[in-house]
Amino acid sequence: MRELSVTESVPEDVVTLVREARQVVALSGAGMSAESGVPTFREVQRGLWERFSAEELATPDAFEADPALVWTWYRWRQALIAAVEPNPGHRALAAWQRHLADQGGWLAAVTQNVDDLHERAGTDVLAHLHGSITTHRCADCQEPVEVPDPAYDGFTVPPEPEQPPRCPACQEGLARPDVVWFSEMLPAEAFDAATAAIRASDLVIVVGTSGIVQPAASLPLLGLERGVPLIEINPEETGLTEVMDFAIRGRSGEVLPRLLAAAGIPLDRR
Repeated sequence: MRELSVTESVPEDVVTLVREARQVVALSGAGMSAESGVPTFREVQRGLWERFSAEELATPDAFEADPALVWTWYRWRQALIAAVEPNPGHRALAAWQRHLADQGGWLAAVTQNVDDLHERAGTDVLAHLHGSITTHRCADCQEPVEVPDPAYDGFTVPPEPEQPPRCPACQEGLARPDVVWFSEMLPAEAFDAATAAIRASDLVIVVGTSGIVQPAASLPLLGLERGVPLIEINPEETGLTEVMDFAIRGRSGEVLPRLLAAAGIPLDRR
């Protein structure tokens, strides 16, 4: 494994990998969203939730015990996410995806993040491994539930909990965010799609993920088994660093645009 600083020039072997790749998987984690101003999942709670850790709120048991408290926390986080913008790293991945599509290749975006920043940057996301905070489903019958955007401004903590709506399909269950809570399984369709993409890839980029949240952290190992080159982009060493071919130390918004520019991949839309 070769570890590089963002201040160094991009080595030609990394540039060559990016330039010649035609089937790329980009696996993104919380660090990428944090660059846009989205608080990471385990940051300090405020207001209604200051007595709780995120781990205490993100469970089926917590929702059953106090659905209004959990529902309002997620609605507030959704509003906060809506108030920030994709960063240059998100936009670079979107540009890379467009470039590869024009060349007859593909870039499969696989994210552990529940936000929609990749989509708002223009990326077609193959798999949200931990679900999406912008969609909702019934906690009982699992049918999708359409919910209007939250009225919060994303910065002011709501003064009171808000009751989740009833499911219009079954008339019994409560709407819940379509995210993966602790003790729940990852959506099989998303995980299978990510697995298939990595097994068909010729390059895997791991961006802004700690490499400790399973089973998502095991996905790059599928590329390792096949000898697919692995590149990590992260300011710090992670649980996956030791299996990487290259580890570039820096923020995605700095590294990805530089990497694409060095490989001659245009960053503008057209």
